[in-house]
Amino acid sequence: MSKVSARHILVEQRHEAEDLIKKMEQGSTFEELAAKFSKCPSKARGGDLGSFGKGRMVPSFEEAAFGLEVNQVSQPVQTQFGYHLIQRYA
Repeated sequence: MSKVSARHILVEQRHEAEDLIKKMEQGSTFEELAAKFSKCPSKARGGDLGSFGKGRMVPSFEEAAFGLEVNQVSQPVQTQFGYHLIQRYA
């Protein structure tokens, strides 16, 4: 697989990301949570980052995104920017 399509939610603390996982388990959608809580400008698009190939994202983010099944949401992934929840959609 040379590219994935993903969206993400960026927060400052791990516990914030864990709280968002709980909200999804209770029925909130990834896109609405991204729009409300993400610190990334992509929140205006429900966290959508579009398609990207290897070498375009920081290593830990990329490894998580390429390791997901379609529609799967990652556990919190730490980068220098904060904590990400990543959802692969294609």
